[in-house]
Amino acid sequence: MNTQQAAAQPAKNTRTLVGRVVSDRMQKTVTVLIERRVRDVAMGKTVTRSRKYHAHVASGEYKVGDLVEIAECRPISKTKSWTVTRLLEKSKEI
Repeated sequence: MNTQQAAAQPAKNTRTLVGRVVSDRMQKTVTVLIERRVRDVAMGKTVTRSRKYHAHVASGEYKVGDLVEIAECRPISKTKSWTVTRLLEKSKEI
């Protein structure tokens, strides 16, 4: 396996999540909202749980509303230990 193939594929045990960019106001950072559906234990009802993650972006190419994939990485700052790996869907807003 050459170095280009190794760089294209994420590490074997790296966690990846898919979510929407909700803020791009910081330099080299976007805030990504991850939503997951969970069955409530008491009621048995399906509930949406959400969490925001700060993800590193070397260039400012991702805008609010974009659907992106983020991968876990080494801690870059106090709140940032994720990096954006790829764009899945561009925002529909003009």
